[in-house]
Amino acid sequence: MQTVTEGTLLWEPSEEFRERANLTRYMRWLREERGLSFEDYHELWRWSVESLEDFWGSLWEYCGVLHDGSYEKVLAERTMPGARWFEGTRLNYAEHIFRKGSPQRSALVHASELRPLGQESWGELESRVASLAAGLRELGVGRGDRVVAYLPNIPEAIEAFLACASIGAIWSSCSPDFGVGSVVDRFRQIEPKVLLAVDGYRYGGRDYDRMEVVARIEREIPSLEKTVLLPYLSERPDVALLGNAMGWEELLASGEGAPLTFERVPFDHPLWVLYSSGTTGLPKAIVQGHGGILLEHLKQIELQMDLGEDDRFFWFTTTGWMMWNIVVAGLLSGAAALLYDGNPGYPDMYALWRFAGETGMTHFGTSAAYITACMKAGIEPGRELGLPRLRAIGSTGSPLPPEGFAWAYEHVRRDHWLFSTSGGTDLCTAFVGGCPLLPVRAGELQCRALGAKVEAFDEEGNPLVDEVGELVITEPMPSMPLYLWGDESGERYRESYFSMYPGVWRHGDWIKIKKSGSCVIYGRSDSTINRGGVRMGTAEIYSAVESVPEVLDSLVVDVQRPDGTAYMPLFVVLREGVDLTAEIEAEIKRRIREYCSPRHVPDEILSVPEIPKTLNGKRLEVPVKRILSGTPPEKAASRDALANPRSLDVFVELARREES
Repeated sequence: MQTVTEGTLLWEPSEEFRERANLTRYMRWLREERGLSFEDYHELWRWSVESLEDFWGSLWEYCGVLHDGSYEKVLAERTMPGARWFEGTRLNYAEHIFRKGSPQRSALVHASELRPLGQESWGELESRVASLAAGLRELGVGRGDRVVAYLPNIPEAIEAFLACASIGAIWSSCSPDFGVGSVVDRFRQIEPKVLLAVDGYRYGGRDYDRMEVVARIEREIPSLEKTVLLPYLSERPDVALLGNAMGWEELLASGEGAPLTFERVPFDHPLWVLYSSGTTGLPKAIVQGHGGILLEHLKQIELQMDLGEDDRFFWFTTTGWMMWNIVVAGLLSGAAALLYDGNPGYPDMYALWRFAGETGMTHFGTSAAYITACMKAGIEPGRELGLPRLRAIGSTGSPLPPEGFAWAYEHVRRDHWLFSTSGGTDLCTAFVGGCPLLPVRAGELQCRALGAKVEAFDEEGNPLVDEVGELVITEPMPSMPLYLWGDESGERYRESYFSMYPGVWRHGDWIKIKKSGSCVIYGRSDSTINRGGVRMGTAEIYSAVESVPEVLDSLVVDVQRPDGTAYMPLFVVLREGVDLTAEIEAEIKRRIREYCSPRHVPDEILSVPEIPKTLNGKRLEVPVKRILSGTPPEKAASRDALANPRSLDVFVELARREES
């Protein structure tokens, strides 16, 4: 594989690619309808963040937002928190989903370890959403009521969400790999009326019965009035454990034949509740609204991701990660949404790439960790499968190292658009990411998203260019949380995002914004490595460490000991059958020294069976740091929020060793 460094040019859009891009059409519309002409994307971005009302107002008109009422101002209150957008209007997010779909075309294409490849047309989707909406109304669900889902990434989850949104109910979901405590910690906060759940799921060829979990969720959330059970693992699950349950088909039948209608609600009416990771306490219940999410997703899907009616859009996700909401948003463009439920590495690392080929996938979305795993496995999807329709790969979840970029161009497709993105659950979008008009350079995110005034700040709040600083957003965005559920005073909201720089959103990542306008993310700022006064993110260390062939995964933390000294251990997961020898340690240190700097070299390298990760696959840097700093493990991290709870045991034992 070719050796690349950060900034190496890997791809440029052809004239044809640029010309057919939705963003090009939007810029042409601005010129013809508004008399606004821009030399390039970066000039367009500057206008979008300096003239917020003009930008978001133009998007409203360009996308033809369906609404009742009218607004006097696009942005009535330009503050953070508390910005008020498009006051006086009423709309419905779900109504916009069905605008571009024709009845016979595919809306959903899906497969799982339990189900073969299948398709659902736009007509079928509309019919099922209408039946579910009518069925929910029969159960007494109305505007503002909460419906929660314990469902995998399958068509029924999207159908149910759209049904809830159509009637003004509020949606929230967790995937069925979440443990009882994790689900209850989330759902109980919002006092749901109805629970939608599966009986179990299959992952990596193994079946997981969840009936006992569903029963416990029922018992521990007293507000629930009804459980609707979807048979997924078994054709006839035993419902005897459940208190007040009905079957999925029964719910559908109760609303059969009903027309699909949409209740238009105020712009800031809650659409769904998402959650922070919950690794260090009760997860924040993040409330986002119909109007803000609609505008943000129209911008993201059509302009930044360049989706259209002929596309087939995929992101490997579960219903417990905001990227599932982005997959749903893909339908706004008229594209087909591709869904996969199962282990991406089962029966081998080609599983998702085969799915891409079978479905005619045009946009393959995944995590940086998955791309790195494919690279480590030595697979060659392009040579083995061809993938002729694939024109874009998206990466998120953590920074994608330059080597990951290079692998995609060498072993998937030479001519495709690879966009790395960064954003968050908190806004349910990427505010740094892709642009179909710009070149792709290794290790870099192409641009800041339109309408997102992202800057890098130093500790005093001064903007930085070509230097690493705190990722902040200095102007409001429509999809920022309306509020956190149960946070009546707004204190937790302000403390979470605005305590460091009053009136400015601090996201918790390290970012470098280059003079060219491209960006590099360096990991979480709250897990910063501070060696000798030099602050650094963890992503660049992982890039160096995981370039060593024997290393599969890694985690590094910087711990301040009670005596004031610093301790920086590096934990590595090695390939099966490989021991951490002096030679491997020396090679790891050499690469860190050369790729990063001598300051990055750890005090100790330790081999561990696995790295603790959230259910969304993110490394638990901060909880591990807290445990090694002496915080009791039960206070440092919620094990129910971990994909691999036992992985913490090694760090707990190490902390005890340090104490003694």
